Amino acid sequence: MGLVAALFRPVGFVLRPLRTKLGLGVALGLALTAGGWQANRATSSDAFCASCHVHPAADEGWKRSPHYDNGSGVHVHCIECHLPPEGLAYLTEKLRLGVRDAWTTRFGDPESIDWSTRGGLEHAATFTPKSACVACHANLFPLTLSEKGDEAHLHYSQHEAELECLACHLGVGHESKQETARRLAAANETSAEAATGELFTAAASPVRFENFRETLPGTRVAFDMVAIPGGEFALGTPDDESFRDADEGPTRRVRITRFWMSRAEVSWDEYLAFFAATKSEKRGSSSAKARAQGVDAITGATPPYGDPGQGWGKGTRPAITMTPHGAETYCRWLSSVTGKRYRLPTEAEWEYACRAGTTGAYFFGGEPSDFSERGFWNQLFGAEREPLAAFAWYSANSRGRTEPSAALQPNPFGLVGMLGNVAEICADVYAAEAYAVSPELEVLVDPRGPSEGAERVIRGGSYASDAADLRCGARAHTETDAWLKTDPQVPKSKWWYSDQRHVGFRVVCEVELADTR
Repeated sequence: MGLVAALFRPVGFVLRPLRTKLGLGVALGLALTAGGWQANRATSSDAFCASCHVHPAADEGWKRSPHYDNGSGVHVHCIECHLPPEGLAYLTEKLRLGVRDAWTTRFGDPESIDWSTRGGLEHAATFTPKSACVACHANLFPLTLSEKGDEAHLHYSQHEAELECLACHLGVGHESKQETARRLAAANETSAEAATGELFTAAASPVRFENFRETLPGTRVAFDMVAIPGGEFALGTPDDESFRDADEGPTRRVRITRFWMSRAEVSWDEYLAFFAATKSEKRGSSSAKARAQGVDAITGATPPYGDPGQGWGKGTRPAITMTPHGAETYCRWLSSVTGKRYRLPTEAEWEYACRAGTTGAYFFGGEPSDFSERGFWNQLFGAEREPLAAFAWYSANSRGRTEPSAALQPNPFGLVGMLGNVAEICADVYAAEAYAVSPELEVLVDPRGPSEGAERVIRGGSYASDAADLRCGARAHTETDAWLKTDPQVPKSKWWYSDQRHVGFRVVCEVELADTR
């Protein structure tokens, strides 16, 4: 035994310090783990989040929301909504949000932050991961779920990778009772004039080609129509215009016949008059009121799945989220109740009316590079706003929502909101090469675009657009699949887009006068 002990004595001499180091390493690891756990716990409380988070009403809104003020008594805490439930993603996102809030609190200007814009879906989705929602809401079909909710959750389960929970549940985390009341009131808001003004018994009867005020019989709703003289212009944008896209050219000479165009976009007051007269409670049905008024050939829209006004208000704000079918059916109804020929503008009519005899990127002059925030220099030092802000609601001045167009200055023809507020649906089918198919030297007379195609042209920028997209010649188009992504109905609505908030429309009226002046 002595011999064996003597043989292993050098080995023990070597292992003893290793055991000591290993023990110290384990102890240090345990201490760091315990310290990290304690630090994570200390920085995960609602009070800690509120001590640095710069949103002035976040805590109050949470305590008034369904995640706090509910029948079950369960309080959902900050980290449970705003961080992934576990793993490295939890730690990295916690660090990102913490550094952001700490930096803004210490060096930023919280008073300058537009919280109404930050509460929109695009921004909220960047700090409310879907994994946090489904970690708690594991059962998407509880016994208390409504029929409408069941339909929506079934659609979500079939398209989970494409959809965000917040698309339907944006207000559940921080919406206060006051905000809920304001939103519900705004959803049914009408303008003072539409609520208390004169009840019209007949439509307008213009006898000369001049501006007139259209009146909708049986309602208190009226809107202004502007006489747009005929003329010739260059459709499209020149090759050297800043931010020009390939589908904006080549330019072509176009001759336009005179027409009337609505001074502003179709408002909610106007669209809801149509909806009230023709709405269908179920698909394929027509309202008794519509039949009684003699417009039974026009089946109106089914009720929207959510609030199409987005809680921003209705009244004189532009009507939004309707499809081209909804816009065209409105024009048919408007024609039937006024005895005139209303329709959507062609793309050529729209650009002609927007330019109003001018040839630059904007009808008031100026260069897009001065107003756009896409350039490095303007991002660093700020882009110019005037005079563009006087003519358009866009990303720099809109607060992330539509606004009444009446506050804007008109273009030389007297039209308001042509450059911004909402983009506008045109009658033309969209084609990227639409301008190129026409002979270069031929003067086109009242062109109406391609005869076939899946999407429609939309023109003009919106409240969400950069100044580069407010140019008179800028083009875009509908995106049907993307704009109906969250609609759970089968088939999807042909009347309302579920995922589009920036497009509306205005109308034109064809001239049919005995007096040719």
